[in-house]
Amino acid sequence: MKRRAGEREKRMKKKKLLEELGKDRLPYMTPVDADFHQLWKSRYSKLIFRKSDTVPEELHQMVQEAFLTLREHDCFFQDLVRIKGKDFVTPVSRILIGNPGYTYKYLNTRLFTVPWPTVGYDIKYCSPQIHDVCKALIRLNDYLHIEAVKALQNLVETKEINDTTVIDGEQNFATSLAEKESISKDESSCCVQADNYISLKNRTSYNMTLLNYMDPLQMLYLKQEPYFGMGDMAVSWHHDENLVERSTVAVYSYSCEGSAMAESDEEILKGRDPAVWHVGLKVAWDIETPGLAMPLHQGDCYLMLDDLNMTHQHCVLAGFSPRFSSTHRVADCSRGTLEYIFGQCELALQNLQTDLDSMALSLKSLETAVIKQVEEIHNEVEFEWLRQFWFQGKRYLKCTDWWLKPIAKLEEFWRKMEIMQPRRCKSIFG
Repeated sequence: MKRRAGEREKRMKKKKLLEELGKDRLPYMTPVDADFHQLWKSRYSKLIFRKSDTVPEELHQMVQEAFLTLREHDCFFQDLVRIKGKDFVTPVSRILIGNPGYTYKYLNTRLFTVPWPTVGYDIKYCSPQIHDVCKALIRLNDYLHIEAVKALQNLVETKEINDTTVIDGEQNFATSLAEKESISKDESSCCVQADNYISLKNRTSYNMTLLNYMDPLQMLYLKQEPYFGMGDMAVSWHHDENLVERSTVAVYSYSCEGSAMAESDEEILKGRDPAVWHVGLKVAWDIETPGLAMPLHQGDCYLMLDDLNMTHQHCVLAGFSPRFSSTHRVADCSRGTLEYIFGQCELALQNLQTDLDSMALSLKSLETAVIKQVEEIHNEVEFEWLRQFWFQGKRYLKCTDWWLKPIAKLEEFWRKMEIMQPRRCKSIFG
């Protein structure tokens, strides 16, 4: 209900904004505009950009080879998602790679991680090449984590965070993270905000990356950007969902420049170059502040720090060439890990007991609250996990069969909870 109410509010805001605009378009700037950097500094200062030449060449090579390997193995998949009560297939193809047993849910679709190499986990990949892919992406993940800590530290030092969440103690925390040291509880206690304080470490320790791929020339239709007239969109305006609050999102971009068409040679070009991929940003539901369109070239990275993902929206504007991206995030997995759902199952099955003599099954309690809790967990296992996995998650068997054992365990839990339903009725009605 809360989610549906939020979606209705967004639709109303969008409708109102488009009505206010009429046939007009809002202004936006690119680096060729004289006031671009001033706008960036004043209204988009929590967008941090890293040119490709600042990233180690060895890392570029590993990551770009990983992208191409995934494409060669047909490991990018279009997702079936639900928007405004209707089902759509995404124009962008994706794969999720990250911590073992983690999932990420967006637009009512749950994605299951292809686990990257992790100490303590026995992960068998379908080929050495897929192993190398996951190894490369965890290397990129570690690199972007360090870059995010540095960027947040710099943001604190230059006092560009203008709210009350950052005080001297948090600056010390950022410094200690950059030096790979730990902060004591006494030091951190002074950093607690009136609302929930989240440490810098938690806000930059990425637990997964959502990889994207799209070839615009293979698309029959791309939606036009509606507010600024920025052109073709690969991904519409949005806030990234289900992330730890105020966590940083880090993106590595790789467009296959030269494989399709070069940048536009038009002498008079209003706005962005349509041949080049861009990330677009705007202040959420604001018609006063000009938008920003930042060009993305091979190996460029950008970071969305602190609350930028909450106060602003972003979109991806298509160029002419195929493009890959790796979007590293701190997903809110409070309800999205195997540890969580196994715990829920064990909680539900506490209400099932076996007679030691007859081996007959019965329910310990017939209290309404207990029965309702078991039914809710039963439904969660079926609709949020099993159906989601067998409908779309099994595609990842091209990379690894790691999920088969835990899914089989979930199915066994589900069967036991299924048994509890008629047994409950028998207990009640005799």
